[in-house]
Amino acid sequence: MEPKIIIGVAGCGAMGSGIAQVAASAGHQVIVLDTNGSALDKSRSNIAKDYEKLVTKGKLTREKAQVLLGLISFTENVADFAECGLVIEAIVEILDVKKELFRQIENVVNVNCIIATNTSSLPVVAVASSCIERSRVIGIHFFNPATILPLVEIIPSFTSGETVVVKAREIINSWGKTTVLAKDTPGFIVNRIARPYYGEAIKMYEEGIADIATIDWAMKTFGGFKMGPFELMDFIGNDINFKVTETVWEQMFYDPRYRPSLTQKRLYEAGFFGRKSGRGYYNYSEGVSAPGAVENHPKGNYIFERILAMLINEAVDALYLKIASRNDIELAMTKGVNYPKGLLQWADDIGIHKVLEILEKLMNDYNDDRYRPSLLLKKMVAEKRSFFS
Repeated sequence: MEPKIIIGVAGCGAMGSGIAQVAASAGHQVIVLDTNGSALDKSRSNIAKDYEKLVTKGKLTREKAQVLLGLISFTENVADFAECGLVIEAIVEILDVKKELFRQIENVVNVNCIIATNTSSLPVVAVASSCIERSRVIGIHFFNPATILPLVEIIPSFTSGETVVVKAREIINSWGKTTVLAKDTPGFIVNRIARPYYGEAIKMYEEGIADIATIDWAMKTFGGFKMGPFELMDFIGNDINFKVTETVWEQMFYDPRYRPSLTQKRLYEAGFFGRKSGRGYYNYSEGVSAPGAVENHPKGNYIFERILAMLINEAVDALYLKIASRNDIELAMTKGVNYPKGLLQWADDIGIHKVLEILEKLMNDYNDDRYRPSLLLKKMVAEKRSFFS
């Protein structure tokens, strides 16, 4: 049996540490790189705690946990990536910083090593531009927490080699993950399609249609979502969520569909990032009770249908623009952000014509291009087609 390749992970934050655990659990030797020694110590400690939790829950023997932990080494020297067959970068979302790291990695790894970026919103082709051999560079986007969420987006750029795409997908599939193939466009699949879940919720709050807790209640009650949009933004972090929205909006040449909100910008500027900072849309301070929702709110179903129509429109447009296949779009939204069902199937279930009616009414009411229906949606209604018939 051919020995497993060595995996390099650049960056030891929550995402990098999670990827390292996933790779080690699949039997790979893993090398975690960071220039901050104390951050590496914290990563090592957190990984050990995670394995100990699995032991406590009976999901892992202590002996196995020690073996897995022993597969992961930590370094401040990029030269230690020399024998890696795959290196995954998971550092700060700043293009110039990523490009410099990729130059350093390419200088030390062997000719067959795949170099991947875990970026959630930056162009893979732009990251690859710093390398001499760009065909080896690809996007491999995990979702946080990487140890739990099954979805991984595989994103080839214009310069990625076909064999690299196949090999990268084979490796990640062998780790027990569900991979989907996405075009190198802003937000890829999930972060593009999911924007209205946040943006439209904030817009309705700003308009005074309902308060934050009630909008969250409506999406969970009428839509079956595990978390409401404001709860989810606080969980993700408003620093991350706002910056992804801003990046997608800028890269889409300021398309109104992806326009960020002033409300979230102010939270970002205040440092109210959500759970991790103790305050976001909700206050997580000890002793502070969460505000109650106005249950049976007269606009509850309206809130749900408006956000759902916007989400479906994004999914349909992603299909129309060949961002991904129909099945990969459905997989991405159910496995990546845990939606109750695929958005294209949801459109079939409630009626594509109803989705179009909602969007056209919003377009008429607001005269805002953010509500423009996808051309494919209009064609399918005119031709009385469905996505899964």
